[in-house]
Amino acid sequence: MAKSLRSKREKRLRTLRREIAEPFYDKKEAAKLAAQAAALEAPKVPVRAPPQSQDAGSSLAAASSSASAMDVEMAGGDRSKSFLKPIGSISKKKVLLHLKIKKDKRKARKKGSLDNGCNDVMSPPSSRPLSTFHGVTIKSPPLNNEQARTTPTAKGPPEHTAMAVHAHGTASSLAAVAWLVVSFAASLASARFIVEKSSIKVVSPRSLRGHHEAAIANYGVPDYGGTLTGVVLYPDAKLATGCKPFGDGKKKKFRSPSGRPVVLLVDRGGCYFALKTWNAQEAGAAAVLVADTADEPLLTMDTPEEETPDMAFLANITVPSALVTKKFGDALRRAVAGDDEVVVRLDWRESMPHPDERVEYEFWTNSNDECGPRCDEQAAFVRAFRGHAQLLEKRGYALFTPHYITWFCPDDFLASAQCKAQCINRGRYCAPDPEGDLDAGYTGRDVVLENLRQLCVHRVANARNRSWVWWDYVADYHLRCSMKENKYTRRCAEDVAGSLGLPMEKIDKCMGDPDADADNDVLKTEQIVQVGHGTRGDVTILPTLVINNVQYRGKLESIAVLKAICAGFKESTEPHVCLTPDMETDECLTDNGGCWHDDKTNITACKDTYRGRICQCPEVDGVQYQGDGYSECKAVGPGRCAMNNAGCWKETRHGKTFSACSNSDLRGCKCPPGFEGNGFHCQDVDECSEKLACSCPHCSCKNTWGGFDCKCSAGLMYIKSEDTCIAKNMSAFGWLITVLVLSCLAGAGIAGYVFYKYRLRRYMDSEVMAIMAQYMPLESQHNENQPLGGRSPSKRS
Repeated sequence: MAKSLRSKREKRLRTLRREIAEPFYDKKEAAKLAAQAAALEAPKVPVRAPPQSQDAGSSLAAASSSASAMDVEMAGGDRSKSFLKPIGSISKKKVLLHLKIKKDKRKARKKGSLDNGCNDVMSPPSSRPLSTFHGVTIKSPPLNNEQARTTPTAKGPPEHTAMAVHAHGTASSLAAVAWLVVSFAASLASARFIVEKSSIKVVSPRSLRGHHEAAIANYGVPDYGGTLTGVVLYPDAKLATGCKPFGDGKKKKFRSPSGRPVVLLVDRGGCYFALKTWNAQEAGAAAVLVADTADEPLLTMDTPEEETPDMAFLANITVPSALVTKKFGDALRRAVAGDDEVVVRLDWRESMPHPDERVEYEFWTNSNDECGPRCDEQAAFVRAFRGHAQLLEKRGYALFTPHYITWFCPDDFLASAQCKAQCINRGRYCAPDPEGDLDAGYTGRDVVLENLRQLCVHRVANARNRSWVWWDYVADYHLRCSMKENKYTRRCAEDVAGSLGLPMEKIDKCMGDPDADADNDVLKTEQIVQVGHGTRGDVTILPTLVINNVQYRGKLESIAVLKAICAGFKESTEPHVCLTPDMETDECLTDNGGCWHDDKTNITACKDTYRGRICQCPEVDGVQYQGDGYSECKAVGPGRCAMNNAGCWKETRHGKTFSACSNSDLRGCKCPPGFEGNGFHCQDVDECSEKLACSCPHCSCKNTWGGFDCKCSAGLMYIKSEDTCIAKNMSAFGWLITVLVLSCLAGAGIAGYVFYKYRLRRYMDSEVMAIMAQYMPLESQHNENQPLGGRSPSKRS
């Protein structure tokens, strides 16, 4: 059934008022009128006209993610709060009309039960499990057509604002959450959502070849970083929607003629998206494509709004699903009707950004454990994924950041008991009451404080280079400090922190004063980062996982999440945990992946990656190989000859080894002297027959491997460097000449020595005379100063 974006938003607001606000305001009409007036005075959000052909499975948020859907302008400059304000565009006339209609209907519900059997009221809590995460669930009326939360808010209020409101709760519990519900209902229309997409390539037939986009479903297990090649099959017309099991009694197994995996194409409409995927999976399909029935932008398929007991199959869906446009779906149907197989390749390799060797991811969660199956799912994930997360963090492969969503109290309610019980810092940061009853159990204030404490645990642990301790604290706190056991207290938190070696005084300092009328830096930051930016939309579901700034789509399961994180690493930089047999298939084990391989040393250019394999010449023992990686890799640089002789020729015969590799050359192969060839194949040169050596007279030449043997006639000796023969014995004349030469040399040496001594003595004498000449004038001057002809007194008589 087609619905407009505006009509669905109005219906959601009507449902919220009917189920929560009106029972309480029946007794307090003045308060009701005041709340309505406050909502009407809030800033308006400009909304473009939505597509006219949206069925009940389309969400207002999904439409907002496309260019033709909804565009939002935040009111005011403080984005951390404005997106949670009660904003909307419902006119006063419509409000008065709704109030008049509902006043008449309330007369039929005076007995106190909200479940009167109609389709537009909330069922008893016992028969309708929580469909949201955060402690509060706002039920929407069941519909008989295809319902799917096509974006995070298609099932009504986002899961992070859900509050467990019991139909038979007290008036005080309704008032405690009424203002949060009104605040969120308006923000629903202003949320910014991103549709994550994958690629579909048609391999055959040739007429359909090309690339097409598909919206990844928010259930099942998308094969992030991988591909799937299969044959498209289309069921019979009666089963075209996939709403019924394929086959009667014994399930029909789809098989392609070529034996490839089956990609089942089904039509949109008739039932939940997830049910279509489940029936296809049970029939043997490896993937499911849902063809849209209207020409509209792609949207995100999701699980049913309310998980009833007959929907236990949701946790067992393991095949990927995607929504394709009507145009592409029609083309696939026509091609399948032909004689040729329709082969497509589903590609998730670019669905997850992988820019570098470190993955950055964040987990939006909550400490409240009284929200039913969603809380249990989150706690199970933390326990199961803790080991992987800590391993990735300790070794620097990943950067993890936890986040918690908070609300705020409108100014008109700051003095109310509800606001004081559910908020800290004078209404700036709030959380719904876990039980929906202010007079029983724990309050929203307790939840906000524990959320803040867990944020500070991460900050303090990160400052001590132990950021991974957050996983231990959250897992232990859930087990040791449960609300059900009345241990959700500060004292229990201190015990958990102490057992992990965390200083509680630093955690308290980080938390600050919850009673102060001032901003809390930690929680204010959480409100700011909740708003989407870049490729990430607003966080509106709890729990939410964001990897490399892209929201993860699929089942919150340990292995599925780890695969998505592994897809976020730059190829060839993945940690070992991503390359185990449980995570991926090692393509290098089959025919070496088609890459270069050296059989002698068992060195290969094939490098296994999470996304497949790459052919890259390796580095072994400090020696780098270079080449294309497919047909050739050569060792280069120092030490290359130690690696299979760098691929050069080498041979040993008769105890002699010759090699075409030289460590003095950084690359290349050259045959050694005595051999000829290209360096990879060398053969001996016959120097004798080619007259390359031993060509002197009286020489006899014999070729050897790698050289030659040259001999001279009797009495002669062969000089290889001169390629000549000389006599071994000398004559008497030769000896005379030798003696004369030696005598001349000896005489010249003696003469030189004598001359040297003579010159040295002359030099020394001249130096001595020069020194004495410097002192002789002084002595003469002293004698001139004596009296002439005088005698000494001692010699007089």
